Amino acid sequence: MTIIEQILAAHSGGGPVVPGQIVTCDVDRVVELDLQFAMGGMTVRRVHDPSKVAIVLDHAAPAPTVLDATSHQRARRFAEEFGITDLFDIGRQGISHQLVLEHALALPGQVMACADSHTCASGALNCAARGLGHLEILQIVCTGQTWYRVPETVLVSFTGTKPPGIAGKDVFLAVAAELGSIEGRAIEFAPTALDQLSMDERSTIATMCAELSAEFAIFPCDDVLLDHLAARTTKPFTPVAASPGAAYAAHHVIDLSAIVPRVATPGAVPGNTVPIADLPAPVRIDQAFIGSCANGKLSDLAEAARVLTGRHVKPGVRLLVTPASQDVYLQAVKLGYVETLVEAGAVVTSSTCGACYGGHMGLLAPGEVCITSSTRNFEGRMGHETARIYLGGSATVAASAVTGVITDPRPFLGVA
Repeated sequence: MTIIEQILAAHSGGGPVVPGQIVTCDVDRVVELDLQFAMGGMTVRRVHDPSKVAIVLDHAAPAPTVLDATSHQRARRFAEEFGITDLFDIGRQGISHQLVLEHALALPGQVMACADSHTCASGALNCAARGLGHLEILQIVCTGQTWYRVPETVLVSFTGTKPPGIAGKDVFLAVAAELGSIEGRAIEFAPTALDQLSMDERSTIATMCAELSAEFAIFPCDDVLLDHLAARTTKPFTPVAASPGAAYAAHHVIDLSAIVPRVATPGAVPGNTVPIADLPAPVRIDQAFIGSCANGKLSDLAEAARVLTGRHVKPGVRLLVTPASQDVYLQAVKLGYVETLVEAGAVVTSSTCGACYGGHMGLLAPGEVCITSSTRNFEGRMGHETARIYLGGSATVAASAVTGVITDPRPFLGVA
């Protein structure tokens, strides 16, 4: 069985499972978000296991509207009523998927659920993580179980050596060009060449697999992951690897050495990414954004600071930087990245989903163009429906903010 098949089998009775089968699974971790508590009128009489529930105020934090403030208030009261100690409130906040990564809220071999479509981010931790609807998440909170349709799995193998100046977002955009949409299937990454990808990069890649309509995206457990977890938890876990002879719906091989900086052009991601050098004409930008669950990580702020050292954002361009968590923000302050970014003309915001989903800080006006390292580029995602959104790596965003047009960042990084 594939990794996903083994995890779903272990959580639904232990017997073998096959694609297409419906299974009812025990859930090891469920994450509730601030947006869920915007819905009033629902009364919960019991929580199945408060130790398995985390509540994260992330999409609009601190609250920009009375509605958001009210949902935060409800979340705090809910946590207090049911003894939920994993409440990530203002001052401790961050984007939910980043907090799962930082605090090891999910572990290898587990099943986790969250009311956010990018929950597959936590597949970097060798667990089966999937986004579900708000009411389904509420049902899991009450019962501890949910159901899944066992998906077919697409295997992705990496070969070659990742070149300097190439980061996880560039790797994902190459994967997106190769796979296109895989709706209804899972993505499993083979163990080969993974030692070249940091946990930040794996999380970025797994996060972005939601844009390919993946049911799950999962990495194997290796020394990189084990070292990450050893620094964060002493809880026991059981890593899961694919069985010999596991059946895959398709197998794609990506040569890391051939990857160049890419962007996804406006409208969609699957099959819609191109090398920056192949853009038909210079693309002028109004706003540049570095942040989100995909690319608000410390490594992203480090890349941006490296590009911006001794340089300045071009007049007429707005550069917004949103750390994915308070911990990322604090580390970036201590390492001098925030100082470099601010001196270059960037605005560094509180840790929140913010501009990524068009809900808080940095919305786009009619006809504006944005280059972003966040997750999505469909019409209306970050503001007005006529704004155009390009997705790229954080170094690409920073370099583009300096030049005012979408720019290959490698010369700014000292890479020929």
